[in-house]
Amino acid sequence: MSYMDRLTHIEPEDIPDINLYMDQVTTFMNERIAGTRHNPDEMVITKTMINNYAKNRLLPAPVKKKYSRNHILMLILIYYYKNVVTFSEIEELFSPISEKHFAAGAEPGLPELYRELFSLEEEQRKILKQDVLQKFRAAEEIFPDAPEEDREFLRLFAFVSELAFDVYIKKEMIELLSDELRKERHPDTRKH
Repeated sequence: MSYMDRLTHIEPEDIPDINLYMDQVTTFMNERIAGTRHNPDEMVITKTMINNYAKNRLLPAPVKKKYSRNHILMLILIYYYKNVVTFSEIEELFSPISEKHFAAGAEPGLPELYRELFSLEEEQRKILKQDVLQKFRAAEEIFPDAPEEDREFLRLFAFVSELAFDVYIKKEMIELLSDELRKERHPDTRKH
């Protein structure tokens, strides 16, 4: 459960309020998010990733090769989403944000949206901890008649399966919502 406590987000105020070059952005992101990774030595973001995000319209283009605080906020959100859904779904979800809330002076602006998104984090963390603990306890109770040498693995497998099923269901829900958003934004096109 202590791992869940390490999974925090970067506050908008913690992001430099000056425009950064790509090397500075990758250094900032890799230093600030690495502690939340299962493998802290793994790169959080690379120059190639940022270029691909901009090329595929997930991230607005930099201005004179510099990235603003809003760019970094978008990169943080992309980082979280890319582990769950496809890039086309991220693009569909993020397009309205980029169009209406990215520019300076937008109301509400991206920092405000970001704060609101994470305002429920602490309560959600408590709920998730309780849910994970309940799943773990349930998994510990099954396979009572399995051979002793297999029982621990089977219970661990059951626990992992419960977590995977939970993620699967939530991922499916995100995909359905993304499809609905796509239909609303582009009523004349159909997803193939």
